[in-house]
Amino acid sequence: MQKKISNLPFKGTPEQEAALRRIIADNAHDKSRLMAVMQQAQDIYGYLPIEVQAIIAEGMGVPLEKVYGVSTFYAQFSLSQKGQYSISVCLGTACYVKGSGELFNRLQEILGIGADECTPDGRFSLSACRCIGACGLAPVLTVNDEVYGRLSVKDLDAILAKYN
Repeated sequence: MQKKISNLPFKGTPEQEAALRRIIADNAHDKSRLMAVMQQAQDIYGYLPIEVQAIIAEGMGVPLEKVYGVSTFYAQFSLSQKGQYSISVCLGTACYVKGSGELFNRLQEILGIGADECTPDGRFSLSACRCIGACGLAPVLTVNDEVYGRLSVKDLDAILAKYN
């Protein structure tokens, strides 16, 4: 599955960039530290936009293609911005059989975004996951760390209202 690039413009701060450049300076002597630098960069920004990847590539002395390759290969890295409220719908077998696909499609309609996108106001992002280990509550979604189970499409408006 190809990772989706953020649908929102990059809005890094000078403080974030300074923090990233300090991390790079501490690690630039060892190219094998690339992944560790990328992990710390994602901690700073919440995701790895191409602008951040370019800073890492330059600072670490590696081609941008290598940084991009690592960021798209490993599932731990995200190329798209997460919203203040990150919604993840389980599309694992138990949840899917009980209607999570309908939940996911309806959330896309309500929020006006696709998978791995963020609303223009930065409030919500939407993603799918394969299993969160709550099959007995299927279908399940999470908003940040809060789990909602035994859902139907009619429950979505009330859930979203809690975060508005």
